[in-house]
Amino acid sequence: MKTIVRNIFTGFLLLGSVVMINGQFLAASDTSESSVKKYKGIINANKDLVEFIEQLLLQKGLPKHLRNLALIESHFDRNITSGAGAVGVWQFMTAHANQYGLTEQGRTDLYKSTKTAAISLSNLYKKYNNWVTVVAAYNCGEGNIAKAMQAAGSSQYHEFSKYLPLETINHVKKYLNACYATGELQSVLNNYNSSRINKVFFEGDRKTTQAALSETEINAGFNLKVVADELNVEVDKILAWNPGIVEELQKKGESSFYLPVDLMPDFLLRKNKILVRSIKEGANTQAQQ
Repeated sequence: MKTIVRNIFTGFLLLGSVVMINGQFLAASDTSESSVKKYKGIINANKDLVEFIEQLLLQKGLPKHLRNLALIESHFDRNITSGAGAVGVWQFMTAHANQYGLTEQGRTDLYKSTKTAAISLSNLYKKYNNWVTVVAAYNCGEGNIAKAMQAAGSSQYHEFSKYLPLETINHVKKYLNACYATGELQSVLNNYNSSRINKVFFEGDRKTTQAALSETEINAGFNLKVVADELNVEVDKILAWNPGIVEELQKKGESSFYLPVDLMPDFLLRKNKILVRSIKEGANTQAQQ
């Protein structure tokens, strides 16, 4: 099986290196044992509440790592009020809450506030197409994001972030550190790089739209050529939506896998068929060598 998997990847290493030529632009700033222990400790101390939030996020089609936004916002304290007047687990300001019909009292209600946060985060994702910028916008507002983008002449967080308030920059750093602690950082960075590389590769293509990406998991048995063939797309687009996936699959044997929301249902319907075909074609390639 290891030989088959190795052959599956051989044809993609060169193309994969081209996709990743610009490297990783974001990373966790604190991967120390004390930082990991701190974040994990807060999550473990609020296990039931965290599980409730994660289930509600999943029901709304959002990734579980967004629970880390509540983690850094409030440490999951539903009764906390910030100096600026933000209230509850999701730290809603009055104006933000009113925008979504959340009452003053509703800001401390775990179900109502989480449901509202999910709607807000979904709307931000539709606009920015990556979770890093969503976290920044949730903290400082869409107006500040627009100003920073204009000042930088770029819509990419690693380029416009220097024009954001220091509080927001630190907020994103905390989020990435929390995701490192929960083992979800690579998923967040893959999502960010997918959004970034889509713009680099396809911005000039009038036929290409900046659709949101949907996430699932695949293992090393999947042949990306077969995936591309079954979905009737080019392999370079698969790799652009999933930068670094070849290395990730080689290293861990599994990886998050991103596709535009309109393609994901087709992939999920054919997932078993694609895997069987991938293994079969890998075995045939091995037999011919």
